[in-house]
Amino acid sequence: QVQLVESGGGLVQPGGSLRLSCAASRTIFSFKLMGWYRQAPGKQRELVAQISRGGSTNYADSVKGRFTVSRDNAKNTVSLKMNSLKPEDTAVYYCNLDVGSLQFWGQGTQVTVSA
Repeated sequence: QVQLVESGGGLVQPGGSLRLSCAASRTIFSFKLMGWYRQAPGKQRELVAQISRGGSTNYADSVKGRFTVSRDNAKNTVSLKMNSLKPEDTAVYYCNLDVGSLQFWGQGTQVTVSA
């Protein structure tokens, strides 16, 4: 099993920025995808951004051009840089690790965008 721990959430004004980080409890030598999902109150959990083993990325249309996902293999971390935040970005953000046969989830970190 692998534990994922998110950090970096908080309260930010519209137009502001936050950087989320997800740290794995152990080294992952092979995986398919790592990424971020979010769930807003009363809504379904949705994909925000993913990064593959080879470094290719995928973003939800709603965050393209504003969010950037990256990975540091040496540190076993994946990050999500969020710029130009909007109130509709308010949600609990979850780190996800896909190893093919199994998926692992972090506990979530709250992001609130409000004036």
